[in-house]
Amino acid sequence: MTAPSLDGRRFRAVADVSGGEVTPATIFTYHERDGEIWACYAGGEIRRGYLVGTRDGDRLDFRYTQLNTAGETANGHCVSVVRVLPDGRLRLEETWEWESRPGKGTSVVEEIQQGA
Repeated sequence: MTAPSLDGRRFRAVADVSGGEVTPATIFTYHERDGEIWACYAGGEIRRGYLVGTRDGDRLDFRYTQLNTAGETANGHCVSVVRVLPDGRLRLEETWEWESRPGKGTSVVEEIQQGA
């Protein structure tokens, strides 16, 4: 069974991302329509970021680009698996790799509860 739509859902990292710039202060707002996904994100070391890609079942495949607080831009590729947590929130288990500089890793972002 495919997890529910990401449209309008907000996410944050569960921990600092080793080798990346995302922290729990980074908030992602996702959108989804007809197999397309996109998001805006900001917070912590990231002034502004965007991602765009596709969804096939519970698999996301997207490119991201961002501007950090030092004024540097960076971009990369990420593949995520969407999981449903016991409380009904969504979790994205991510495998990513920079394309503009060396580095790769994994991360986890979880949906922010309403009102948080």
